[in-house]
Amino acid sequence: MTPAVDSVAVPPRGHRVRQTIEQLRERILGGEWPVGGRIPTEPQLVAALGVGRNTVREAVRALVHAGVLECRQGSGTYVVSTDELAPVVARRLTDDRMAEVIEVRRAFEVEAARLAALRRTPADLSALDGALAAREAAWRSGRVDEFVEADAALHTVVVAAAHNAMLAELYASVGAALRSTVAQAMGTALTPERYVDHGRLVEAIRAGDPQWAAIEAGAFLEGPSRA
Repeated sequence: MTPAVDSVAVPPRGHRVRQTIEQLRERILGGEWPVGGRIPTEPQLVAALGVGRNTVREAVRALVHAGVLECRQGSGTYVVSTDELAPVVARRLTDDRMAEVIEVRRAFEVEAARLAALRRTPADLSALDGALAAREAAWRSGRVDEFVEADAALHTVVVAAAHNAMLAELYASVGAALRSTVAQAMGTALTPERYVDHGRLVEAIRAGDPQWAAIEAGAFLEGPSRA
């Protein structure tokens, strides 16, 4: 999720700093400066953005504070996230808070499944079938990391089928936390007792039955698997 510029801590310098923050964010979101990559040096940013050195410095500092950028001594400033909310969630994610993460998953995924049943398109159904097949293939592979990603991808497709942009942005922001619950539930090996069939969820969405879809989505978050 990408909050408005006003949600980032900005020094009193005012409008130019806010504009510069927005310009920096647009380049990050546009992929010009990908996550893990280094942004241009301060003099290069001054020349590219047409603002003063202090304005650039304050804008970068605000995005560092927000968790989007990270300054590394002697190396430069790097993009560590495209989203101000994701680092906050990651910092709060600890083993003793997993119950809260499960509650958040339930809030997002149950409503997303209900809306998807009402709003899904033929393209959504095709994407769901593909994601479900990929999840099944990942389970058969026996690789926990591959399965966690495939399971998360299927749930992301369900959220996309709800056609609620804000819900999709919020869900993406807590994606790392959601993956952690699945990884924790799976442990070090994919064992038969942890397998959960998601075919019924896809069929409920295909049938256009919001109540059935919500029930299926909620059922996955009970018991040991939580996938």
